[in-house]
Parts: sequence; C-alpha cells; structure tokens
Amino acid sequence: MAVADVVEAMNNHRPYRPGLGMNAALKEIEIHRGKWFDTAVVDACLALCREKGFSFK
Repeated sequence: MAVADVVEAMNNHRPYRPGLGMNAALKEIEIHRGKWFDTAVVDACLALCREKGFSFK
C-alpha cells in the first residue's frame, strides 16, 4: 500500500505543489527499493507502470 500511495501522491497535483510526474515517482521508489519499500512490491509497481503502461487518469 505504501508504494502505491507514494506513486499516487507524487504523480498528482496537491494544493501546496504541482504533480511531480510518474517518472519522478518511479525513480523515488526505485531509490528506496529494499530500504523503505519491499523489493517485490517495487518491482511489481515498476513493471505495471513501465511495461504495462499504467497511468493515473
């Protein structure tokens, strides 16, 4: 759940800052893969977004 929350939060606009985009969000979870986030969950999220083309509408 934490990985999805980080990606969604970074990708989308917030009242206090513009959305940072999907690439920035994926880079952030990649940097913290195995430290803050479970490696299998990060790998699944990266595959879903990069290989399957998932995006937030």
